[in-house]
Amino acid sequence: MPKEVSDKRVYLLSNPDKAAAAKAMDLLATFAASHCHVVGTEQGLDCAHIRDDGIDRLIVLGGDGTLISVARSLAEHQVPLIGVNIGKLGFLAEFSLAELKTHFQRALSDDALLRKRMILDVTVSREGRVLDYHIAINDCVIRAGSPFRMVALGISIDDMPLTEVSGDGLIVCTPNGSTAHNLSVGGPIIQHGVDAIVLTPLAPHSLTHIPLVVECDSVVDIIATNVNEGTTAIVDGQVAMPLKPGDRVTIKRYACALHIVCNPMYPRWHKLVTKLHWGKQPDYE
Repeated sequence: MPKEVSDKRVYLLSNPDKAAAAKAMDLLATFAASHCHVVGTEQGLDCAHIRDDGIDRLIVLGGDGTLISVARSLAEHQVPLIGVNIGKLGFLAEFSLAELKTHFQRALSDDALLRKRMILDVTVSREGRVLDYHIAINDCVIRAGSPFRMVALGISIDDMPLTEVSGDGLIVCTPNGSTAHNLSVGGPIIQHGVDAIVLTPLAPHSLTHIPLVVECDSVVDIIATNVNEGTTAIVDGQVAMPLKPGDRVTIKRYACALHIVCNPMYPRWHKLVTKLHWGKQPDYE
């Protein structure tokens, strides 16, 4: 039978800091060239120069952090991402190299495998002037920082004052980010198909400040009421924005969504059960 060749345009990116990713990209590029139109290959994480090239799928080789960096660089020009896991967990990067080869045509052409994931818009302002702006795939974490004294953060939602949290800081995350830092501090796991924003206090000096899930279209304002010299707003663990007393961090839903191609081999809850061992019974033997 003649080989099936797709007319889809594909670009391959690999993490430049991972030798294994570069090697895997070379192997995959050769394979892909006989199955579709390979627009280009590159070791790098910034897609600003390629995002307007009519690409149908962007294959990212690395890990979850690699895929997040690529997605952030796409900004409003999101294209479907196929993540090949050359990292550890592989929550976003769902495919192994062998699995992608097996399901290559479906990954390129079957839109039923596409999932849209919410992105956050993060703005830092000082005295009414915008200082910095980024988008967050997972989360924005405000951390106390050196000298590591307790900080106070005023929280408003949709211009309505809600509370002031004193402690080590605050996590504001997407459902996608609910299984990242949010999970490690006891925040709720949100199913990816549920559009919501999660607010999880970090070590709050209170018995009443528990995690809060709000509507996806809410606008969350965080005022740095009393912060340390090293207090910082950190986006996706990759971008740091120092905060001073009175600074405002505004977080809301971004206008575009992340597009991820899911691995057809696994059911919806596969990663939660097999990678994070959710619900696993203790071994009594």
